[in-house]
Amino acid sequence: MKSWYLVYCKPRSETRAQQNLALQQIETYLPTLPQQITKSGKTSVKRLPLFPCYLFIYFDPLEISVSKIHSTRGVSRIIGCREEMTAIDDAIVHSIKMREAKLLNALQLSSDELPGENDEPALVVGEKVKFIDGPFKDLEGIFEEESGDKRCHILFEIMGQQKKVSVPRVSIKAV
Repeated sequence: MKSWYLVYCKPRSETRAQQNLALQQIETYLPTLPQQITKSGKTSVKRLPLFPCYLFIYFDPLEISVSKIHSTRGVSRIIGCREEMTAIDDAIVHSIKMREAKLLNALQLSSDELPGENDEPALVVGEKVKFIDGPFKDLEGIFEEESGDKRCHILFEIMGQQKKVSVPRVSIKAV
């Protein structure tokens, strides 16, 4: 039966893996986080992977060989692939897709409508934070560090592992 699985890709090879899996008729989903970039006075939206080095794939392991996926260019391995593969609930992938779409729509409508960035108090390393916007909305994490003037690193637990994500400062608040 077809299910969603998580693939670990080689560094900066998510798109390559996605293209090569598509050639094998395997459905993929690469969650991205839109980021506004201003260069030479022009503002554009660039989409960065939400989970760097990770890609969701939708296939049936009884129809398509796992070794075929492991040998695909850009793919390193399937997460949780030992004796019995760990499928990901469709609701999780659907939720990420919906939140990604909402964030992209909000960013395209008006960058001025995002939560204010001037009134935010400074965060302390190790402080609990809550996502107020974006694909992780309403989830909690731990503030790790500032990353540039408008982004920061947050630690949070997903699928039983602690992961670090880089998010816009305006999308989190102290708990």
